[in-house]
Amino acid sequence: MPPCITLPPRRVLLLLTTLLAGALAASAAQAQAQVVQQLRLANARIKDHANGILSLMAYSVVPDLASSNLQIKNGSTANPSVFMTQLGGGDSISKSLPLYLEGAIAASRYDPTFIATDGNETRRLPTRWNTVTGTGGVGWDFPITDELVFRPIFDIALGTVASDLRLAQAFVNYKTDLDLDFLDGGTLNAYGLGGAVMLDWEHIRPDYQVDVELRYSDIRLRTFKSSAAVEGEASARTANLYARYRAPTGLYTLDRPLRYVLEFSHSHYMGSQADVLGFDYLTTLGLGLEWDTSKYSSLVTRARAVMRYVFGNNVEGVSLGLAVSF
Repeated sequence: MPPCITLPPRRVLLLLTTLLAGALAASAAQAQAQVVQQLRLANARIKDHANGILSLMAYSVVPDLASSNLQIKNGSTANPSVFMTQLGGGDSISKSLPLYLEGAIAASRYDPTFIATDGNETRRLPTRWNTVTGTGGVGWDFPITDELVFRPIFDIALGTVASDLRLAQAFVNYKTDLDLDFLDGGTLNAYGLGGAVMLDWEHIRPDYQVDVELRYSDIRLRTFKSSAAVEGEASARTANLYARYRAPTGLYTLDRPLRYVLEFSHSHYMGSQADVLGFDYLTTLGLGLEWDTSKYSSLVTRARAVMRYVFGNNVEGVSLGLAVSF
């Protein structure tokens, strides 16, 4: 018969307490591992959205009339709202110096919503991602005829995304004890290199003017100095046809003829931005007026206001465009 070991009641109580504490610790560790696993899934979702915002940036880095001002929101399906606006332009210096310069600056806002959970409670995390991009290009005009030129362009772009988690960050830290750096004041920085080729036809007559541009742009975006969770790349490839017709209305303003303007633009998106918003092309039809300000201003020679109807796959709307010529 094995020896029987008798422990004092105090030691028995201490042993049982130690075993119970160990069991509770193991259970807590398992629960914590489950929460971390769920949050890793949330992080993977964040990366998906970050890749999406980089694809949205592809719209902004290419000078494009069709996507220069977009606002999309689908409240019935709780899809994130998107707002984009762009200001840009370009022109050749002169016939004797056919150096072409272009530039554009754009801003956008993307409002994704994430779901955080601790296993028992879930909470919607509303965020706001604000994007600013700038693009500059240098090209050269090679004349084919007196009215038609072939123009290769080299472009460089820079962009940054700032994230604002707002009050939802307190829930993430309190419930999960995990700091999602990118959501709370994080940044995503990207640079782009690429270029474009363009055919530009300018047909100028005393009683009317026609300008037609056919352009293909390709800019590759890459992140730098960004959180590891949101590193990535995207391509901005766009084919665009733009046409504008101007003719006098018979009226005079500012001691110069007042012109009416007809516009047409069609952009086909073939890079990472294709279908990220549910469409791969946009078409615009525009009607507006142009004022000749050259008599009173040596800097701004013309000013235009054009109302445009925009449509594409599953999207349509109207916009007002303002432009000046120097």
